[in-house]
Amino acid sequence: MRIRAKVLGVLKGDTQADRVVPPSGFTAQLTLFAAGAMAFLAVFALALSLASGRLADRWGNELAQSATIRIAAPADQQAAQTAAALRILETTRGVAQARAFTDEEQAALLAPWFGAELDLDTLPVPRLIEVIETDEGMDAAGLRLRLAAEVPGAVLDDHSRWRAPLVKAASRLKLLGWSSIVLIAAVMAAMVTLAANAALAANAQVIGVLRLVGAMDDYIAHAFIRRFTLRALIGACVGMVLGMIAVLLMPSGGDETASFLTGLGFQGLHWILPLLIPPLAAGVAFAATRLAARRTLEGLT
Repeated sequence: MRIRAKVLGVLKGDTQADRVVPPSGFTAQLTLFAAGAMAFLAVFALALSLASGRLADRWGNELAQSATIRIAAPADQQAAQTAAALRILETTRGVAQARAFTDEEQAALLAPWFGAELDLDTLPVPRLIEVIETDEGMDAAGLRLRLAAEVPGAVLDDHSRWRAPLVKAASRLKLLGWSSIVLIAAVMAAMVTLAANAALAANAQVIGVLRLVGAMDDYIAHAFIRRFTLRALIGACVGMVLGMIAVLLMPSGGDETASFLTGLGFQGLHWILPLLIPPLAAGVAFAATRLAARRTLEGLT
């Protein structure tokens, strides 16, 4: 109830007390600009964090349910060993689907390195088999033993060697995004504190007169808190809207692409999260101005 009363008090205000704070000047412009800029950056930091989380989940889920078998055998034995490996996969528990790549598909995989005119017959290219696992997964160790006994040229790669670094990198990007939001809030608090201190110092004589006529420090501080909180709220709203428009205008690659840059945005209910930035900015300004006002008023006694 006390928090609710304080919020209502800030919104309602006091006409006489508001005259203590100058309605314009560099403190107003500094607060509006700082809140707007920080909110704009916070939208992108939030988008980065959410996109990194989606990327980590996609890499973790998709790669965890897929594996590759490489058939490195002489040309005259490659087809037979590929067929044998496929027969083993048909009877392997946890394998939902398995298929061998065609020559065209393997050529497309190697095209970025060897060019589109690659002739697979001129290179000892192993045959690749794509394995899709069920939700319960397969016994990779047991499958390796069966392949080693029946298909000597087969090598199973369950992607665990390079899946973990990718997921770890995406998770760190997610942490970086949230850390950036915290840093943005700290910078905004510092800017609002500087602006509040400047406004309080500029109105030192007015504060002294108010004290002589019986005004309490809480009454004076409330005027500064309300004005700077509302300035921060307005600036953050403008910055949030501009940030959401900028994110909305970014190119999207769709769900079928794994590109990180084209997936940097909000999806579904995540579009609601940026709406929390202005209230949080107002809360930061409220706390920073309250602290600045208390310290400055104590120093003026």
